[in-house]
Amino acid sequence: MEARHLRYALALAEQQHFGRAARVLGMAQPPLSRQIASLEKEVGARLFDRTPRGVFPTAAGEAFLARARRALAELGAAAVDAGRADRGETGRLRLGFVASALLEPLPGVLGPFGRRHADVRLELRETASARGVAELVAGELDVVFGLGRPRGRGVGDLVSVVVGRDALVAVVGAGHPWAGVASVGLGQLRRQRLIVSPGAEEPAVDAWLRGLLGEEALAGAVRARDVHTIIGMAACGVGVGLGPERMRVAERAGVWFCAVEPVVELPELVLSFRAGDDSPVLAAFLAVVRERCPGVAARLARVGGR
Repeated sequence: MEARHLRYALALAEQQHFGRAARVLGMAQPPLSRQIASLEKEVGARLFDRTPRGVFPTAAGEAFLARARRALAELGAAAVDAGRADRGETGRLRLGFVASALLEPLPGVLGPFGRRHADVRLELRETASARGVAELVAGELDVVFGLGRPRGRGVGDLVSVVVGRDALVAVVGAGHPWAGVASVGLGQLRRQRLIVSPGAEEPAVDAWLRGLLGEEALAGAVRARDVHTIIGMAACGVGVGLGPERMRVAERAGVWFCAVEPVVELPELVLSFRAGDDSPVLAAFLAVVRERCPGVAARLARVGGR
């Protein structure tokens, strides 16, 4: 039994005449009569009464037609659902990100993506760069925004592209001597108690800071897992927080940001995904990233990303 047999039976029930039903179906009457007879033989029951007044469903036919209507409706819905999934309009996207990505560029990406793909289940997970990459390689995440180029086992199977660059900035509480100071130097930072990201979770940032400020400057540093905690600790007078310039977006009462001179660039914000992932949802997300993040389209093309 095929879907066409269900359509034949429904057309016959509606037209109540083999000739009229055949014309509606775009076929000759004899093949339609044979198909209905074959269907009745397969079902094992007479589905239609053939009378001089017309062709009418039997009790068995009414029961069959009710199921046939539902079956064809489900087939139509299945085709619609398949098309939507193929266009990335439904499904799931598991996105991992470092906290600073919530300052930029994620606000400009997640909003448009959510509006255009409202039926996609977006699972957001704040994570450190190292852990996010490990979960991406393991198939537990679909895309990750992290700091620095991915490191570790399996990263050769990833596509990674820079989506943001930023410079180092210092943040202090209102009671700190630097409150109101426009900029500070690296030598001044080395003499302060610093608040920085955990080395194990952000190895690229940790290695970069050690090279910039030296081991001694970081030996007694306070470790904070995200930019919001760094700002909060600075506000409490714990020390001098170090982070990306985009931290200024999260400015709050009781803190002051100081530029660092000379200007030094932090490890880039990098978007990564598995090279073999052909998910339409991922493709749809990357399309929004290309649109909203300047230069990403060209960078993805250079590294072979979709």
